[in-house]
Amino acid sequence: MLALPPAPTPTRPRSLLVATALGVAGAAALVGGLLAVYMHLRDSVGGGSTTTWLPSGVQVPGIATNIMLITMVGASITAQWAVYAIARDNRRDTVTALVLTAIFGVAVINAQAFTYLQMGLDVSTEPYAVAVYTVTGTFLILVSVGMVFAGLGAFRSLGGRYSASRHEGISAMALYWHFLTVAFAAIWYFVYVVK
Repeated sequence: MLALPPAPTPTRPRSLLVATALGVAGAAALVGGLLAVYMHLRDSVGGGSTTTWLPSGVQVPGIATNIMLITMVGASITAQWAVYAIARDNRRDTVTALVLTAIFGVAVINAQAFTYLQMGLDVSTEPYAVAVYTVTGTFLILVSVGMVFAGLGAFRSLGGRYSASRHEGISAMALYWHFLTVAFAAIWYFVYVVK
């Protein structure tokens, strides 16, 4: 009797990576929309002049915001290190990179809190304060999600759920942190540099 050979095993769709990419696209639209509203408010209130847009006595601490940008670049590098390490079945380095990525997230949140204290904005009277808190607060929520993502990746790596042949979750986490770095670079430029 003649028979066909069995069909090859279908490749597993990379559903987590695709879902993360779609989430990143949505979050990019959110951050882009918030920055557009910020710039519109800035132009409508001050006509592009920082002297009328910034409340009197408010100074943006440049060093803290620059450190946040450098820290986000470091987080992106350690997230990619995690992908590199798990692709070589090096769980110890993978977990180390993921923990460092989460620590960078904590450092960014800490630096943003310091920036808020230094600026001393009053939300009840200043449209500038509302705009700044909305844009940067949304980013802090996104960073918190990234920290949870990195923590889950570390626990799953320790548990043996990821390996060189199956590391989609680590790749998705790295994609998310790369997005966070690009998003903060845009926020840094429009909110802290251009003001």
